[in-house]
Amino acid sequence: MKTKPELELADVKLIAAAAEAEALKNHWAVTIAIVDDGGHLLWLQRLDGAPAVSSHIAPAKAHTAALGRRESKGYEDVINGGRTSFLSAPTLQGMLEGGVPIMKGGQCLGAVGVSGVKSNEDAQIARAGIAAIGL
Repeated sequence: MKTKPELELADVKLIAAAAEAEALKNHWAVTIAIVDDGGHLLWLQRLDGAPAVSSHIAPAKAHTAALGRRESKGYEDVINGGRTSFLSAPTLQGMLEGGVPIMKGGQCLGAVGVSGVKSNEDAQIARAGIAAIGL
């Protein structure tokens, strides 16, 4: 039987704080979502001024990154590359850049999804959060 690490509440809080700090440093109003490896929501934080729809998009991006074990941008690229049938993939709704998996030793621990600014900036915030736990 294999064992794998998992996110604890302390990790989630560190990720959220670092992601928030990155957003605030850049004056970006976003929603930050953190999910476990099954895509279940552990944290949702909507910063002042973030668009209401971002509170739906951020968790969807995180969910997609966790289940796919890769950045949500990969799905966006596939679709933009012409494979629009991928839009029908079951349970994947956040196929836009800004969802980043949390990986350790080849295992997915969860993901961070961010929405509210340009997609590459969303991903920047997510990566800053993940870096706070040394990954």
